[in-house]
Amino acid sequence: MTIRNWVKFFFTALIIGGVVTGILGLIVRWEFFSQYLSSGEYMEALGALLWMIFLGFTMSVVAQMGFFAYLTVHQFGVNLFRSLTLWNWVQMLMITVVIFDLVFFRFKLTAGDTGRTVLYLTLLFSLLVVSAITAYFKAKWTKKHTLISALFFMIVITTLEWLPALMVRSGNIDSWVTILLFPLLAVNAYQLLMLPKYNRQSDQDKERLDARKQARNSSKTAKTAKAK
Repeated sequence: MTIRNWVKFFFTALIIGGVVTGILGLIVRWEFFSQYLSSGEYMEALGALLWMIFLGFTMSVVAQMGFFAYLTVHQFGVNLFRSLTLWNWVQMLMITVVIFDLVFFRFKLTAGDTGRTVLYLTLLFSLLVVSAITAYFKAKWTKKHTLISALFFMIVITTLEWLPALMVRSGNIDSWVTILLFPLLAVNAYQLLMLPKYNRQSDQDKERLDARKQARNSSKTAKTAKAK
């Protein structure tokens, strides 16, 4: 990928993370913002919203680091197991382990807290549905064998990026767990689906650059020949 296209890719993902977090923060933590708005403290409300957007930028950077780390891990896995089919089975196993870990260890669901159980099961459902839809379109737009790898990235890598929020046990943690999941999902889905487009664009840019260089060289050669 060329530097120009990488910058576009980076800042588009950054904006997606900021916008999603800002909107979701307003919805999930509306009682926090409404306190400022009802008392006429509009600058404080704006500051809180900007802080949410900045948090979204941070989550976007985390997601982008996770994405490029996964590209390395994926290539390493294919080389290690020497078979894409075997590597896909390993990825499926890890997906199962991660989902099991979320439900039985990270969420810490209890029968006596129905509201929290519904919230976390809804978040899990959102993670799985968005991952499945993204993986479907990834396989449809590229190659069928990318389905498992896309599922692995969307479920396992997103969960790893989400893990710091899940490990906190104090404060208004349920709200933050909800807010931080969706920018990660949005940015990761964007990266997975749009990377081939930016790679193709980079190839086209390189071809045009090579054509211009060749044309300049031909022009110089012709001028030199005329001068002789």
